[in-house]
Amino acid sequence: MLVIAHRGASGYRPEHTPAAYRLGAVQGADYLEPDLVATLDGVLVCRHENEISSTTDVADHPVFADRKITKIVDGTAVTGWFVEDFTYAELRTLRAKERMPALRASNTAYDGLEEVPTFDEVVALARRESARLGRPIGVIPELKHPAYFRRLGLPLEELLTERIVALGLRADEIMVQSFEPTSLRRLAVMTRVPLVQLIDSESAPNDFLRTGDGRSYADLLAPSGLREVATYAQVLAPHKDLVIPRTADGCLGEPTRLVDQAHRAGLAVQAWTFRAERRFLPTATDFATEVTRFAALGLQGVFADHPDQAVAVLRGAALNV
Repeated sequence: MLVIAHRGASGYRPEHTPAAYRLGAVQGADYLEPDLVATLDGVLVCRHENEISSTTDVADHPVFADRKITKIVDGTAVTGWFVEDFTYAELRTLRAKERMPALRASNTAYDGLEEVPTFDEVVALARRESARLGRPIGVIPELKHPAYFRRLGLPLEELLTERIVALGLRADEIMVQSFEPTSLRRLAVMTRVPLVQLIDSESAPNDFLRTGDGRSYADLLAPSGLREVATYAQVLAPHKDLVIPRTADGCLGEPTRLVDQAHRAGLAVQAWTFRAERRFLPTATDFATEVTRFAALGLQGVFADHPDQAVAVLRGAALNV
């Protein structure tokens, strides 16, 4: 069962930083997860969102003050600074910071220490750590807002495929995720790497909304929807509430049939996201108990902000950090 370091070991270091990725590798993760967005000049960089004020010190750079703007991103008005308005060289003058300082105050000790990494740098980091630690460590990038970026002339699928070829990434080194089926279908004809269909617990894929497709994520989870997903992807990655819902009082309820149904359609299942902080845990349940309940259903992987704790639960022994 795979442990995926969600944005790196983001429970311990600011997300999508080299430090978070390195720690995720040391803590036993099988894959490192970088979210990918594109700069003005087409460089793939690792940020959870294309708006970067919450994850970098961009607001402290007077030279970029006039780039603050409001944009509509996937139907929502967002105000701030956007990675697609910066060249790669400009972006490298910024430094990363903790996105949730109130929750993860200890992570703020690492604010300002590192630059925003590129996809290429994360691949190089994973390969170095794999060689150093003596075990395979892959990358599982997520394409963020691919339809939005395509409209800007920054097609993430083509940009990523170019890097996969240039870096010589093998199918056992990389999987690629997206919430948008159209994006994965594009990738399916561009590359032979495994593809992961992300599924949210509500709403519909943004590309469906853009094109007037009336289906929702729930439709993709019906038996016919799962069979369709299996024509272009190898993995289903649902929000964990779709696997074991929570009751009205926040406790873990009874499992759904989703894992079995996805397996019958030929899909592996990786659930997201497992976090050890109390505010994210089910009522009267600790992290180990939660992960154990999910693992018993036959998942093939979990996304975790605290990879060491997931590894300890799933493999029966904590690793020294």
